[in-house]
Amino acid sequence: MSETIVAILLGILEGLTEFLPVSSTGHLILASELFGYDAAQWAQFNIVIQLGAILAVVVTYFRYLWGMFMGLLRWEPVAVRFVRNLLVAFIPAAVIGLSVKDQIDVMLESPLVVAWALLVGGIAMIGLEKTVRPGPDTGVADIPLAKVIGIGFIQCLAMIPGTSRSGATILGALAMGVGRKTAAEFSFFLAVPTMLGAATVKIASEPEKLLAGGGLIGWGEIALGLIAAFLTALVVIRAFVTYVSRFGFAPFAYYRIVVGGAAIAWLMLR
Repeated sequence: MSETIVAILLGILEGLTEFLPVSSTGHLILASELFGYDAAQWAQFNIVIQLGAILAVVVTYFRYLWGMFMGLLRWEPVAVRFVRNLLVAFIPAAVIGLSVKDQIDVMLESPLVVAWALLVGGIAMIGLEKTVRPGPDTGVADIPLAKVIGIGFIQCLAMIPGTSRSGATILGALAMGVGRKTAAEFSFFLAVPTMLGAATVKIASEPEKLLAGGGLIGWGEIALGLIAAFLTALVVIRAFVTYVSRFGFAPFAYYRIVVGGAAIAWLMLR
């Protein structure tokens, strides 16, 4: 398979899975095993194309985010609470992520960890879906600070590849009584500082892999992956919010169980 085709497929896969509770990182790791391409060669590529998914959030919610930015300049209470909630929820991931970076890198090399995380996460998702009753949709700025702190720590579970950052934050928020739509949108907004921070740390720690040598994937492939991730995520974000607001998360849970179980069987029997 040519590098151009792989780049487009990985970009589409990133855009499809980044904001769904199914783990984009886990899917990218399993894809490397399934299609037999060199995962190490594409590691930096997989980090960089996440910026396309982040851009999709900014474009989709541009008016809202711009309103919050202008409100912050005027120190409006709603805008201040919105920014406060994002920063407070981001801090645990930043601190813990930096302290266990080496352990995370080791887990990223294990497709079996991904498969088990998908399976266990799917089972947990079904349990929460059957027992938790979401609260009203009040808006991201109106999530109480105590719940924001809890969501921030729950997001750290996603450092285990296959867990899903969006899945952890959304379901954690639901368990704390946040409405489905508010939980999903908070997860999207929280992805911006979280993913930017993770990408910055990864790129800064190994800049030579991005800028030169080492079997680097070319800038053309990186651009294609970014564009594919951006366009796909644009569609997914709107559709996901509408879907979960009406039907919940059970289909994603069963998908995780099927994919995780199949991946475990395949990895152990091959």
